[in-house]
Amino acid sequence: MDVGLTTGISTDSVDVAVLAQKAESLGFESFWLPEHTIVPVHTTSRYGGTADGSIPLSMSDSGDPLIGLARASAVTQHIKLGTAISLVPEHNPILQAKQIATLDRLSNGRFIFGIGAGWLLEETEIMGGDFEHRWGQTREAILAMKELWTQDEAEFHGKYYNFPPVRCNPKPIQKPHPPVFLGGNAPNVFKRIAAWGDGWMPVRVTPEQVKMGRATLDELAEAAGRDPKTIRLMVCNVPADRDAIRALESAGADRVTVSLPRDTGEGMLQKLEQIADSVLI
Repeated sequence: MDVGLTTGISTDSVDVAVLAQKAESLGFESFWLPEHTIVPVHTTSRYGGTADGSIPLSMSDSGDPLIGLARASAVTQHIKLGTAISLVPEHNPILQAKQIATLDRLSNGRFIFGIGAGWLLEETEIMGGDFEHRWGQTREAILAMKELWTQDEAEFHGKYYNFPPVRCNPKPIQKPHPPVFLGGNAPNVFKRIAAWGDGWMPVRVTPEQVKMGRATLDELAEAAGRDPKTIRLMVCNVPADRDAIRALESAGADRVTVSLPRDTGEGMLQKLEQIADSVLI
């Protein structure tokens, strides 16, 4: 079982380079950063991670994940670097494709593209996304990026994105492109993964849900002519508990990530060591 670490870049937290380097030295397999470009002051959207649906203030104190991962890549050698998650409808796919390809080259092929369509309606709309059709927009963006990553002269013609033949370099080191993991528990998530994704990365799921998800993905992959083993399953933000992780592994998960709470100075590094002692064998 691969065990990764998810944390955030905040105004007063430890330098992300220090955290990534420490995580690699402790034996974590991957290092993940979240994204919220903005958090609107007034919103009717409910957050699924709190009992009352309130949005934690810490969510608005989040640095850019690609810049953070680029810094982390400079001081590490082996640990994989991922977004958990990137909110695709908030980005121009040409620009994001170039950023990701550059990061993949700088990190020598270590980037994992964890994506989502977003749950915060007001954020999506302010950033230019079509919230009602956000997954359709996300699909087009990913398909456009794949063209940019794999073709010397790429073009795309869709409902949301449309561009004539262009040259966009560099290309990613990973072939044909960095893996694309879809987050969330939307009704059609498994169909989307089988059609154009490489993995599933849910949060707040039970071992039974993982087992059912794995079975559904295997069935859909085979129907699509894909080897089910090429589709990976990771569970994000699990408790720092070996027994909980083993249960998810037995259910079919290939990777889990545990969360490192934000703190300042030595306190955050001490928490990181404690988490490693709790989950790494």
